[in-house]
Amino acid sequence: MIRKANETDVKRIIELLHQVNMVHYEIRPDLFKPHTTKYDEHELEALLTDDQKPVFVYEDGQILGYAFCQITEVKGHALLQDVKTLYIDDICVDEAARGRHIGKALYEHVHHYAQSIGCHNITLNVWEGNTPALSFYKSMGMGIQKTTMEVIL
Repeated sequence: MIRKANETDVKRIIELLHQVNMVHYEIRPDLFKPHTTKYDEHELEALLTDDQKPVFVYEDGQILGYAFCQITEVKGHALLQDVKTLYIDDICVDEAARGRHIGKALYEHVHHYAQSIGCHNITLNVWEGNTPALSFYKSMGMGIQKTTMEVIL
């Protein structure tokens, strides 16, 4: 079952955030610190009350995955069209539960949610080197919108 996350889910989400962080750390140890998360429990509890940043969880006896989202709108911009976007900040499926189509279920839930609130598109970022994530999102029908480039000095 997929539902909006609540305060009782915080400890488990923190555990999954650790898994995601380690994926990023292994790809880019020059940018990411090991064994940490981007939110602590208090920050996550506050985030769960923000309707512009919904968090969904996949539950099957325990939380096996999550999707962190952010809703943004451009209105009256001189250059850009008025548009409402759902940005997927993070999707995680527990390492022990991968291969059970939980990621697909979470993505499809977010997709339907975005449609239901009138979004024009869904966006996300994938770190170079995270080939499984890139392949997954392509299999969900996503394509490249823009490319961020860097040079390390």
